Amino acid sequence: MKLLKPFVQVNCAMSADGKLAGTDRKQVRISSEEDLARVKAMRRRADAILVGVGTVLADDPKLTVKGASYDENPVRVVLDAHGRTPDSARVLNGDAPTVIAVDSDCTRNWGGRATVMKCGSDGRIDLRGMLHLLAEHFGVESVMVEGGGEVIASFFREKLVDRYTVFVGGLIIGGRDSPTPADGDGWVAPGGIGLEIQSAEVLGNGALLTFIPRY
Repeated sequence: MKLLKPFVQVNCAMSADGKLAGTDRKQVRISSEEDLARVKAMRRRADAILVGVGTVLADDPKLTVKGASYDENPVRVVLDAHGRTPDSARVLNGDAPTVIAVDSDCTRNWGGRATVMKCGSDGRIDLRGMLHLLAEHFGVESVMVEGGGEVIASFFREKLVDRYTVFVGGLIIGGRDSPTPADGDGWVAPGGIGLEIQSAEVLGNGALLTFIPRY
């Protein structure tokens, strides 16, 4: 059976030196007001917004659209193989449907406040299988991947990214241990993953770059 695959767009904001945050991995304001408005519009169009548990632990995002109802909000998806999402996390606030993807050994259920999706083993999430389940059970046709760096890298590694948009902000963060958009262990084959640039647009004190991966 051919697996269903929603359209996957990676969207992030990085500093002019290629960092997503500081060495403490806490969120830094990078986007301009114009880019924030763009991201809000993107969220309204997406069927699902996806982050890793590291982003939940560092930033505690809500992953909702301001003013949207439960049914209007995109599905919130957290990759959390070992079930580390706190019970107090704002993604469990009931404002939108929430899916937590875990591996087969995880036993947490967060009191029924999230749909637990078992789709992995040995501490790794089967991304392609997870996307299929989102499409099959939630009707998800488009997924907006917001981070963090290791999650973004995993989607590129599995050749699942259909579009990559990155806002480059007018600031320097620095730090050899600061996260980048393709973080984690090295894995890229010689020559890297080719990207074809589609557009470049100035948005306030920064630039939005749009690329299509060429695997």
